[in-house]
Amino acid sequence: MSKVVLAFSGGLDTTYCAIHLSKELGHEVHALTVNTGGFTDSEIVEIAERAKQLGVSSYRCIDLKETYYQQGIRFLIYGNVLKNNTYPLSVSAERIFQAQAIANFANEIKADAIAHGSTGAGNDQVRFDSIFHTLCPNMDILTPIREQSLTRQQEITYLESKGVKIESEKAVYSINQGLWGTSVGGKETLTSDQALPEHAYPSQLTRTEPVTIELGFVRGEFASIDGNKGSAIQLIEILSKLASQFAIGRDIHVGDTIIGIKGRVGFEAAAPLVLIKAHHLLEKHVLSKQQLFIKDQLSAWYGQLMHDGQLLDPAMRDIESFLESSQKRVTGTVKVKLNPYHFEMVGIESVFDLMSNPLSQYGEQTTGWTGDEAKAFAKILSNQTKIYHSLSVEDNV
Repeated sequence: MSKVVLAFSGGLDTTYCAIHLSKELGHEVHALTVNTGGFTDSEIVEIAERAKQLGVSSYRCIDLKETYYQQGIRFLIYGNVLKNNTYPLSVSAERIFQAQAIANFANEIKADAIAHGSTGAGNDQVRFDSIFHTLCPNMDILTPIREQSLTRQQEITYLESKGVKIESEKAVYSINQGLWGTSVGGKETLTSDQALPEHAYPSQLTRTEPVTIELGFVRGEFASIDGNKGSAIQLIEILSKLASQFAIGRDIHVGDTIIGIKGRVGFEAAAPLVLIKAHHLLEKHVLSKQQLFIKDQLSAWYGQLMHDGQLLDPAMRDIESFLESSQKRVTGTVKVKLNPYHFEMVGIESVFDLMSNPLSQYGEQTTGWTGDEAKAFAKILSNQTKIYHSLSVEDNV
């Protein structure tokens, strides 16, 4: 008998793993839930009871929301990170932090192996395994779903044969909910031409009258809603509930997976999308041209490495240092109008707003330079291209 730590969410895949590892293979299974948001207190109680009913040796839940925010989400906001200009890394990021907590727990109880419910066709297997190989290099990694190439229907059939009741409607869609958004996978996301149906999304449209809110930022951090202050985590949860009432934040991300194939995944990320767009708008008003340009490049790398499960690479600390430094003047409020299914950026107010300069108004008038100076500037700026084109008689020379 081996001592195995199982990453346990209580969903279909990890329920299968719990029974298979304990009853079929005879392992001493210690189930661990890492709460990175998305679970209510009552749901945690239900998950704990479910784990015990499945025959695990122990169950534990670790609340990791604060760590997840401080070491992950905070930098995703600073970097305005949207994978392929679409996806806010809702599940991609949280898996890395869950994996670290699981690895630390496995080391703490001196486990022989770590198990997770990832398939062999997705990104999560790489994220989990990479962290485990780094932090628990001598432990075996057990992945029943991947090793047996099981379909969701095969898992359901197996569990029903063991007397485990499965809610078939819920099992149709794979839903992973966290502080930074919810992913939704189903038969439609396996195609290139179909959209997820309305009922597949966790939140439904319940408000139709538009409302304008003010989001406050202090040195890049989310600090208030309509002047009401709170911790960033509390405010993200409040904004998520508010914006979700308008069915905001839905989309389907199409991207290149870590394992080299294209993939589609639906998601609902109301608070992340509103926050990132609001933060980005504020930055466009208060940061310099070069800050914005360089930051875009580093943020793209940061998001890519985070997506690929490489948070432990020291390059990530280097990029984080730049991102944090860039936020010194990102303070102010952003007005956002929430409408059914979409939102609009109205404008910003900040003492660091570079549009409030005394030198000029774009397209209107200037007091900082004369018309002759502007004329000379434009002439000098064109010198290089003027010389190039004067010598380029034929393209094939």
